[in-house]
Amino acid sequence: MLKAVLFDLDGTLLDTAGDMGAAANHVITGLGLNALSDEVLACTTSDGSYALLRAGIPPALIEQHGLEQLRDRMLGFYRLNLCHHTQPYAGVPELLSWLNDNDIPWGVVTNKPKSLTEPLLADLPLFSRCGITVSADTLPRKKPHPAPLLHAAAHLGVAADHCVYVGDHRRDMEAGLAAGMRTLAAGWGYISAGEDPRQWQSHGVMESVAALTHWLKTVFPDRC
Repeated sequence: MLKAVLFDLDGTLLDTAGDMGAAANHVITGLGLNALSDEVLACTTSDGSYALLRAGIPPALIEQHGLEQLRDRMLGFYRLNLCHHTQPYAGVPELLSWLNDNDIPWGVVTNKPKSLTEPLLADLPLFSRCGITVSADTLPRKKPHPAPLLHAAAHLGVAADHCVYVGDHRRDMEAGLAAGMRTLAAGWGYISAGEDPRQWQSHGVMESVAALTHWLKTVFPDRC
């Protein structure tokens, strides 16, 4: 029986590609290169800052400037512009309100650094009742290691096998399965080019937030 819901953040609850992309393109265009297209951003954002930079900067330039230095420049810009374009996916506010209204514990487990996650969520009132936020650097290990998910479940006071984890990346499914949780792939998210969520060995693929909400209402029938 499920008792709690855990979510990935970027590409699952929030569409952050606009702000993440602006930060990456700030660095990329600063090197005299063409900005990443919306199409590239849509299939790369969930892979993180390194992937975004590699998608727009040739290896020789990365070696010349240093990947870590480029990433620091990108994240510095992003930190100052966290929530200009970012918004919840359609249906997410209603889903979180339903969880809150029915006293279903929920939380966020993300590979975004804590220094970016916490101020971003603080800007968005819909996260005010989030029960736990686990970021990339909350623990020594991050996803796909199961430790962040197990930590979140323990904080919520729910056994791992009574949790479902929703995410838009293969590593989310790997982490959830390793933690012994039910896993659902967010088919509306930033699915990487060449990836097929149906091949991630999850317990299901949700094509929309509305579909996820409907599914949750079937497994929490007394809360509808």
